[in-house]
Amino acid sequence: MIQDQGGAGVPLASRTGRWVLACSVLGSGMALLDGTIVNIALPRIGEDLDAPLSALQWTVNGYMLTLAGLILLGGGLGDRYGRRRVFVVGVVWFALASALCGIAPDDGVLIAARALQGVGGALLTPGSLALVQSTFRPEDRAKAVGAWSGLGGVAGAVGPFLGGWLVDGPGWRWIFLVNLPVAAVVVAIAVRHVPESRDRNASGSFDVRGAALAALCLAGVTYALISASGHPSWPAVVVPALLGVACGVAFWRTERRVGHPMLPLSVFSSRLFTSMNVVTLCLYAAIGGVFFILPVQLQIAAGYSALRAGLATLPVTVLMLALSAPAGALAQRIGPRLPLTVGPLVTAAGLLLLMRLGPGSSSYWLDVLPAVVVQGLGMSLFVAPLTATVLASVDVDHAGIASGVNNAAARVAQLLIVAALPLAVGLSDQAYRSPGKVNDAFGSAMLICAGLCALAALLAFTLVPPQALAEAEGAEPAAQPQCRASCGVNAPPLEPGGSHRVPGEPAGDAPG
Repeated sequence: MIQDQGGAGVPLASRTGRWVLACSVLGSGMALLDGTIVNIALPRIGEDLDAPLSALQWTVNGYMLTLAGLILLGGGLGDRYGRRRVFVVGVVWFALASALCGIAPDDGVLIAARALQGVGGALLTPGSLALVQSTFRPEDRAKAVGAWSGLGGVAGAVGPFLGGWLVDGPGWRWIFLVNLPVAAVVVAIAVRHVPESRDRNASGSFDVRGAALAALCLAGVTYALISASGHPSWPAVVVPALLGVACGVAFWRTERRVGHPMLPLSVFSSRLFTSMNVVTLCLYAAIGGVFFILPVQLQIAAGYSALRAGLATLPVTVLMLALSAPAGALAQRIGPRLPLTVGPLVTAAGLLLLMRLGPGSSSYWLDVLPAVVVQGLGMSLFVAPLTATVLASVDVDHAGIASGVNNAAARVAQLLIVAALPLAVGLSDQAYRSPGKVNDAFGSAMLICAGLCALAALLAFTLVPPQALAEAEGAEPAAQPQCRASCGVNAPPLEPGGSHRVPGEPAGDAPG
């Protein structure tokens, strides 16, 4: 069965509806688990493969690079060629790349496999929500999105525990191999129970050149930052940096001229949209920096096992699951400026409290728990209002691309902070094995991340209107969603009510 965007859809309570929801949750949950598990395993990966810190950085950034560069195209491919088809391709691709990660004999193969994983993630991540939006009848879509988001948050909560248990038990390779049976179940459900759908109005060409230039820009800058921490000769840093900048300029010019750009520059005509993406860059850089270096500090400096390190940050996810929806509702009542100012400041306070963690930290309850609770409270305050403000800052016809840009901005921020933070705090390739050097670098890293949160709070207080966004922009805004039960640790939730189409193409009759 093939549905277009004007189809009536299926009820959430129906047998088909339950299968579709299960398929989309398992698919997106697989990618979400990967994002929360890998950081926990980094110290053990480095020990087992005798890998330098730069290889661990690329283990994270190889995935993030291809994901950030291609995610804006992933949903458009589904709209054009079939959402179920592209979603299944993404799941299979992700699983095969996971298998390659699991059997990687050295860090070079692991990094290459992680980059391939990112390609699969760029197909399945937007595709999982597109299946929900395109399959269910309009009156059930909000409830289905809420269930999708909430159950995805549960996957995020399970991730640290599962990752720590696998690393301490059968070994770090199983954090990748566990994706294989999950992917098999997802594909079986999709083929048998999920109806196909596509946007009948989709037309135009894909901006392949723009996607390639964006990826090359990020790759060049990232390579330069990671290389610089190893103190190489200056050409090894300057040449890739200049090539990255040149690709960035070429990308900007391409997006201005191409008929169907991956990134329509017109969305940046909204000053609020531009400002909120700068705030997103600051906040998700801070979050990405913390979740990259905190597992190293816990395991190398404080002597935690991988399981204890995974469980240490669980309160952050639990608090976000419990409080994101109330925070979104609060922002709707009082305006987004206060939550977007107070939330980052509270998060910064939690990061400063984490500076108490070190080699002499014997009590989790005194040295870690208070800090992660404060951090989780702060993140709960700003994640949902940030997404709602981004969506409300543009015309409703651009809600889908606005969400994609904001999601990509968050991933780019994490990509760059993982590349730059070790350089900024003086943590070189082999220093991450030394408890003392890791502890010194960790304190400096928390100051930097807290400073980014404070900068985001200042920008939000200065640039966000205190009340209704419609009054501030004077245009027809997208409706402000409550981002129900979202848990945006890795990135803001994808736009819950707009289409995931190729930028520049006409919209369908209903959200998809």
